[in-house]
Amino acid sequence: MLINGSFWGVPGICQGAEPTNSVPRVGGGVSGPLGRPRRGACHCGVRYQRHVPGALLAVAALAGEQIHRAVQDYYGQELQRSEDLKTNACVTPAGPLPRAAREALERVHGEVVARYYGCGLVLPERLASCRVLDLGSGSGRDCYLLSQLVGEEGHVTGIDMTQGQVEVARKHIAYHMDKFGFRAPNVDFIQGYMEKLGDAGLADESYDIVISNCVINLSPDKGAVLREAYRVLKPGGEMYFSDVYASRRLSEAARAHRVLWGECLAGALCWRELYSIAQDVGFSPPRLVAASPITVGHEELESIVGDCRFVSATFRLFKVLAESRAGPGRVIYKGGIAGHEQELVLDASFTFKAGEAVDVDADTAAILRSSRFAEDFLIQASGADANADTAPPGCCRGRVKERICDPFQLLEQPGAPGPACCPASACGPRGCC
Repeated sequence: MLINGSFWGVPGICQGAEPTNSVPRVGGGVSGPLGRPRRGACHCGVRYQRHVPGALLAVAALAGEQIHRAVQDYYGQELQRSEDLKTNACVTPAGPLPRAAREALERVHGEVVARYYGCGLVLPERLASCRVLDLGSGSGRDCYLLSQLVGEEGHVTGIDMTQGQVEVARKHIAYHMDKFGFRAPNVDFIQGYMEKLGDAGLADESYDIVISNCVINLSPDKGAVLREAYRVLKPGGEMYFSDVYASRRLSEAARAHRVLWGECLAGALCWRELYSIAQDVGFSPPRLVAASPITVGHEELESIVGDCRFVSATFRLFKVLAESRAGPGRVIYKGGIAGHEQELVLDASFTFKAGEAVDVDADTAAILRSSRFAEDFLIQASGADANADTAPPGCCRGRVKERICDPFQLLEQPGAPGPACCPASACGPRGCC
């Protein structure tokens, strides 16, 4: 089955907005669902409305269905092992692993590891007894690793749309529970779509953490993925995920290329778009954790993507409680998290050393107050930077400490995996970082 430009590059649909429910609109402002007024514009400057004429909606919906089928075929039939991938986008190595994670990974069945395709290893801290949902769990590698770290009091659910991948994950449940010494399974796998978690029976506010490893780029509707993740997260919960991001908006030919979709590149967001989507959904501004360069390394595919560059980046989003938003603060990490006793790396900008007082902006203070990290910190109100909340939403706000938002900028830092840069004119709201 071929993917051609007619279903994704739909004439008249703004490629920077939400392609399945957005069309250009002339005039000031935009309208929200069902035509309700809404201020703003698409990231590329085209104003749009979310009410789509029936014919266009049918075309856009067909595009999503074709993308899903193409990805299912690619991962369920064409790929049999990681070596079959054409680029390194889905096998970008993770950084050094804590000893407990290394040992846990060694206990995962060989077939599960061989059939897993992901960019890095998604491993948030403080997992004991947590309920975790893995979006696009594939063969279940991360689920089986995390099932050991959450323990018998926790639970891990994996959801994937590809039947072949889900079958691989399910057939090794008994093996792993025996290997881990668990009396009953603390992991399950569901075939379904991450854009429609309700259809899979996943209830509101039922998970502490949602993870995803190089999968959201495969979705034709990223906004729906984040909305569903937000819905199933408990108050104070976290979405911790790695994905592929582009330095600029891809051409129509690239967005319509079947192999580039399967290789996690055609559906990659320009990194700035993530900040706007997260804000619209209700998450706190994204926190950039890590970044690794991606090389295409395939002559034909390189000719299609042109000079666009790609990066594998890990972000964390929090469902912050409204009552936790109380301005900047001064925090002290108590050092109580297993495996992170001396320091806790929240993101690329904030590393908290045990016993050391750190002034943080309002966003960071709210995250620490409302999340599972609350009992691991002493948090006091601070008068630092009263103007922090006047900065553009989601963007390195405040003078307490500048936050790195751009994964390409992070690659330029000393000790980064490789050089890269993101042109200021790439895409996204002006004024960010």
